[in-house]
Amino acid sequence: MCVPSFVIGIAGGTGAGKTTVSRLVTRDLGDSVTRIPLDNYYEDLTHLDFEERQSVNYDHPSAFEWDLLRGHLESLLDGQSVEMPQYDFEVHNRKAERVTVEPTDVIVLEGILALYDEEMNEMMDLRLFVETDADVRILRRIRRDVIDRGRDLEGVIDQYLSTVKPMHEQFIEPSKKHADLIIPEGANSVAVNLLKEKLRAEVDGDAVRSWERGSLEAEIDEKRSLGIDGDG
Repeated sequence: MCVPSFVIGIAGGTGAGKTTVSRLVTRDLGDSVTRIPLDNYYEDLTHLDFEERQSVNYDHPSAFEWDLLRGHLESLLDGQSVEMPQYDFEVHNRKAERVTVEPTDVIVLEGILALYDEEMNEMMDLRLFVETDADVRILRRIRRDVIDRGRDLEGVIDQYLSTVKPMHEQFIEPSKKHADLIIPEGANSVAVNLLKEKLRAEVDGDAVRSWERGSLEAEIDEKRSLGIDGDG
């Protein structure tokens, strides 16, 4: 297997549609993609009881084990497999088991603070920020946390107001300045299809890299003006 040479970071606020964008731009690449959810690198809080873990600010950069994440990404870039931790949102802690992740041609790091860390940004070839209206994002978060993660509605709302919203304004939104491309409303079809084309070229070895800041926006604007959506 070849050593992966292309790393994508996908950031954005809670409920912005980061996972959707990640799946859309890589869905044609099959086993050539390694996905790394930033959530899996929350600090191990086994030393705290459940009530204490509930009160942790999980939207602050200090909630993540950055050294472990950097080390794992470096290993993958060197062609070595890693043992990626797994996270259980219902108990606010890591699971006991880990998952072996093999290196591939494309690596996708996805999470609210994927573009926060300077060292991680240096290891990325492409940085994306998914921008979605705050009202849409909170509704998506409520649905996800209540239905999928078994949390009570009042607790979800309290968490949003006390930590999620202020941390978004303090840390997540400012990380947008590091993005090579801002994708509006979760999944802009022109942007997504352009990225799919470029990633396929990367995997096939046919790419001429032109990921300079602003170049993607210009190419997308051109396709929009010509009425091209890239679906073929």
